[in-house]
Amino acid sequence: MFTAAKDALASHAARNYVNGLIKRYGEVSELKIDSLKKSVEIVCVLTGENQPVKVIIENYRIDSEGTRRFVEVTALTCSRPWLHNLLEDHARGRRLELPSWAAAAL
Repeated sequence: MFTAAKDALASHAARNYVNGLIKRYGEVSELKIDSLKKSVEIVCVLTGENQPVKVIIENYRIDSEGTRRFVEVTALTCSRPWLHNLLEDHARGRRLELPSWAAAAL
């Protein structure tokens, strides 16, 4: 029960955070984190796309270096083949530093 509530709060905060990062490209309409399964489902409405795009982060890993925490996507799928390939090439396996609020939530 506590994990579901924590995931819901983290999902809302993450959606707002990601929207700030991608506002030039579109908007995240849904973002759901499942910290137990280490997965994230994202639905985006991207500029120039007629239908929403779904990205599923099937697995992620959290690493620490001192007080800094990083996330690394280890497996993902996407509803658009071109975007799936782009994410495979530039997001999977790349470590990204987490903001402090995100590190505590994941």
